[in-house]
Parts: sequence; structure tokens; C-alpha cells
Amino acid sequence: MHSPMEQFEIKRLLSLKIGGLDASYTNSALWMTIAVILATVVFVVGMRQRALVPGRLQSVAELGYEFIAGMVRDNVGNAGKQYFPFILTLFVFILFCNVLGMVPYSFTPTSHIVVTFAMAAVVFLGVTVIGFVRHGAHFLSLFVPKGVPFVLLLLLVPIEIISYFIRPFSLSIRLFANMLAGHTMLKVFGGFVVMLGVLGGWAPLAFIVAFTGLELLIAFLQAYVFAILTCLYLNDAIHLHH
Repeated sequence: MHSPMEQFEIKRLLSLKIGGLDASYTNSALWMTIAVILATVVFVVGMRQRALVPGRLQSVAELGYEFIAGMVRDNVGNAGKQYFPFILTLFVFILFCNVLGMVPYSFTPTSHIVVTFAMAAVVFLGVTVIGFVRHGAHFLSLFVPKGVPFVLLLLLVPIEIISYFIRPFSLSIRLFANMLAGHTMLKVFGGFVVMLGVLGGWAPLAFIVAFTGLELLIAFLQAYVFAILTCLYLNDAIHLHH
């Protein structure tokens, strides 16, 4: 039986070096490209006709649009409208990467922390820049809770600063760990079905069918959690809520 970790191996499909930098096109890059293409097809082709009675593809595109628009409106307010395209793109990209990873013989880019951390770092840096652009040095008041005695501030301010800078790590590790653990479990139980045969493997087979459904739900939930936390971080930067 193959190791359950083999599915996460990065493989070069097209070797490319720019100076001393390895910029090879890998299986991870391929499936991210596929995710972008499919997402583009759903939203561009689906909304091309703009029918009064939408078809399936248009219904999916409209549902995704309204879902994220409601999320931004509820968590950021009217000030978050200008950031809606970014939140929608982030959610759809993560969702498609997660779901495509469920296809046999595919690859899950979000199972690698380098991918999830890159997205989390963009969110963290972007939110920080937005906070300073909108509020200047007053943005630092985010780390100073209101109505707290000065003595407690000596303890709370460092905690607030640490919790702020730990955001990209928690955001990236949550997505990466869930995808890695879930796909590893699927591979392990799939191996049990093969080893035990059709008759002896009925229990692992039933479990893996149920677990596959759970993984699809987790694929959606992790994209949702990433997007809604981004909204909450934006809300803090825009409104300086404590």
C-alpha cells in the first residue's frame, strides 16, 4: 500500500529557473490554474446571458455572489463594499481548490502551508495597510482596549499585539491542517478497503463514503471560515472595534 502522504508530494511538470530561483510549474500550480479556470467559467459563462429565469450555472454564480455579498455586508458594513471582489475571489479560489482535491488522482494545493500562508499573509498585510491608510497612527489604538486601567494595559497591550501578529499563522494553519488531516484519513481508510477486500472491507467502505461527504462539507466550511475571518479583520481595520 502506498504511503498516505504521497498524495501531497510536489512534482515538477515544467522545470524553470530564473537566476537562482526555482520557478518550476508543478502539480500544485496546475491544480490552482484549473481552479481559477473553472471558477472563471462558472461566473463569466454563468452570468453571460443574465436570464430572468436562471439556469443551473447562473444559479450557482448568483448564489455565490449573494452569499459573499451578505457576509461582507453583515460583518463589515457598507464600508466593506469596495473589498467585496477580493473576498469573493478568496472564497471561490479556496473552495474550488478544496473541492477539486476530492477528485481521484488530483492534488489539493490548500494541503500545503506555503499556499495557505501566502494567502493569509496577503490578508494580514492588506488589512494592516488599510488600517494605517484610513486611520494613520491612530490605528495603533486597536491594541489598547478602552476603559481598562493603566496597570492592566501593561499586560493586555502585549497580548493584543501578539494575537494580532499571530493571525496569519492561525489562519493558514487551520486551513492547511484540516485539508491535510482529512485527505490523509481518506487515503488510510481507502487502503483498508483494498486490503480487506470487498466482503471484509464493507465497514471501512461505508465509513469512507460517509467521511467523503464530511470532507466535502469541511471543504466548504474552511473556505467560509477563511473568508469570514478576513471580513472580521477588515472590520477591525476599518472601524477599530475592540
